[in-house]
Amino acid sequence: MKNYYIIDFDSTFTQVEALDELARISLENHPDQEKIYREIERYTNLAMEGKISFRESLAGRVNLLQANRTHLDKLIAHLKKKVSKSFSRNKEFFKEHSDTAWIVSGGFKEFITPVVSPYHIKKENIYANTFKFDAEGNIIGYDEENPLSDEGGKVKLLKQLNIDGRIFGIGDGYSDFQLKESGLIEKFYAFTENISRQSVTDKADHIAPSFDEFLYVNDLPRAISYPKNRILCLIVGDVPEIAAHILKRDGFSIRVKETLEEKYVKDVGMLLLANGESISDDVLSRADKLKTIGYLGDVKGHLSKAICNEKGIVVFDDKKNKKRNAEFIPRRMAGFINNGDTDQSRNFPNLTLPNLTRAHRLLHIHNNVPGVMAQINNIYAENNINIFSQFLMTRGEIGYAVTDIDAAYDKQMLKQLKQVDHTIKFRILYK
Repeated sequence: MKNYYIIDFDSTFTQVEALDELARISLENHPDQEKIYREIERYTNLAMEGKISFRESLAGRVNLLQANRTHLDKLIAHLKKKVSKSFSRNKEFFKEHSDTAWIVSGGFKEFITPVVSPYHIKKENIYANTFKFDAEGNIIGYDEENPLSDEGGKVKLLKQLNIDGRIFGIGDGYSDFQLKESGLIEKFYAFTENISRQSVTDKADHIAPSFDEFLYVNDLPRAISYPKNRILCLIVGDVPEIAAHILKRDGFSIRVKETLEEKYVKDVGMLLLANGESISDDVLSRADKLKTIGYLGDVKGHLSKAICNEKGIVVFDDKKNKKRNAEFIPRRMAGFINNGDTDQSRNFPNLTLPNLTRAHRLLHIHNNVPGVMAQINNIYAENNINIFSQFLMTRGEIGYAVTDIDAAYDKQMLKQLKQVDHTIKFRILYK
């Protein structure tokens, strides 16, 4: 059976609610702009939380808009800049699944179609409402015969379509969950990249903080190798808020704590420590998922460099304790996770890598002993790998080999690379 992907538009494909944004545009010079806008926003939220019917919400919002075709043109230009980041970077998925990736929305085709069409989503696979206009181009209503204008509209539409296949729903609102409740779809993924509604997430099969997460759990083609929302970044101590802001904006899962709590040790992937904080050898040795540590000061004497080397943990610190290290250190940590950069690290070879494009980057951290690179390159040769570029640097007991290869290869090769003698840690990156 074919798999179909039913994707919501407002606050899912885009970061915003389109009718709310249209109100901002159409009411720009209205004396009661804020009052009317708040009322439109209230209608939106009540419907998304399932507290009023969708038709009641839709009618209320459209009546308040006072919008025309010129306003729609401005809205479309605005929405094109507001596509959710994780959808924007996964354009290739929609190209490969143009027959089965559908937009189903209580919004309106007049602004949805021009926004999603550049993503290879076919016009016949866009299901949404349509406006009614008067002779002057003013919006005066909508097609009330369209099932999507009614309460439970998405359920009614899917029943009419009678799709022969497994359907997966992705959205942020109550109308999206209704598809799961109806039994028409296989799984419902609550999309929380832009907004999280507890009334929806509590009932979801899976919470997807990004479209990358949805693609990852379903083993579908995606733009990045591993969803950053799955990487736990723990910030410990008196760390300026800008550091958390930088890492959260990059998509990492952030926890800010006064101390390194035991419950986080086995899962932490990134650790940012305030100046004066320390991490014991016992805790460090058990942090098996930890990839990088940032320290806002001189790290010497606060953690074991030897254990970090043994576990392939890259450490970034600032011996001079500069005021800007709350921004500099988090960016260095993110640079390692995103691109493999180790420039200005405390314990690794200093390597700044070119940006990765249309290739997979294999990061091999190993003990600096003779013969490791020979083993690695023999594996590439045996598997007929097309290598675009390769970098090797060493520092003390650490060897760091980075190889950019063509994305077409047998995944069995990755297991071979992990089994190379003296391997400490192996990662794969693509974006």
